[in-house]
Amino acid sequence: MRVFFWAAITFLLLIPMGAVPLEGDQAAMFADAVGYERFMGRWSRLIAPVFVEFARIRDGDRVLDIGSGTGSLADAIAASKPSCRITGIDPSARYVSFAESRKKSPNVTFRVGDAQNLPLPAAQFEVAISLLVLNFIPDVSKAMAELRRVTRPGGTIAAAVWDYGDGMQMLRSFWDAAIALDPSAGKLDEKHMPLCRAGELSRLFRNAGLLNVEERPLEITMRFSSFEDYWEPFLEAQGPAGSYIAKLSEEKKEALRDRLRSLLLKSSEPENGFSLRARAWAVRGTVPK
Repeated sequence: MRVFFWAAITFLLLIPMGAVPLEGDQAAMFADAVGYERFMGRWSRLIAPVFVEFARIRDGDRVLDIGSGTGSLADAIAASKPSCRITGIDPSARYVSFAESRKKSPNVTFRVGDAQNLPLPAAQFEVAISLLVLNFIPDVSKAMAELRRVTRPGGTIAAAVWDYGDGMQMLRSFWDAAIALDPSAGKLDEKHMPLCRAGELSRLFRNAGLLNVEERPLEITMRFSSFEDYWEPFLEAQGPAGSYIAKLSEEKKEALRDRLRSLLLKSSEPENGFSLRARAWAVRGTVPK
């Protein structure tokens, strides 16, 4: 991905399933696979089947999953296309271990690796995909070249990225509330990341020389049984939002919680919970023959 000023700042802090390992405090943001599953993994698992259909994966294809994380996308492919052979690549050894321990198909393999320098031979896959990851890779052009190299001519490359600006209500609500109380929180807001706006992914794919490029939004709705169902996963200290909360005093944390509750519920706690929408921009293209 093209990294501009704000993305350069956020990249130093945001690598949930991205391209290079982190160290120290930054690594702690995404060190807990179970915590990440509670926080963002449930969103990934909800949108993964929608993305699989968009990518037009055929049963029996050899599929590369870049930034495979805790295994949401690979699991969705294996469930709907059981004859596919899927290779997941992620820089986090902890995430790879977690995904391996939970996989349900012998046709799925997870490996530690870097999207910018894939440890794979050329023209090995019919499909190469990336879910919610591309905007975290520092040299996305290099990663796209690698995806082209390992995908056979005539094969498909597809990717999706959250619309952090106004299409991912769970995080948009959080950062709007946090910034209202603490303007400095704005530097961590994912809306500054590249490739999260309409047209940016398709431009990236065309610049990479792919053909038949098509982009469209994918939308899902997450149901929360209560406000605590929404709030508590933030306390896992995963990702930039969780890391931000972890550094707040108890007083400031409670103020943020109260503001969010007021923003999301509008009135007293609803008996049947509430729902939030999420939109991702998805793109696919064909490797030239």
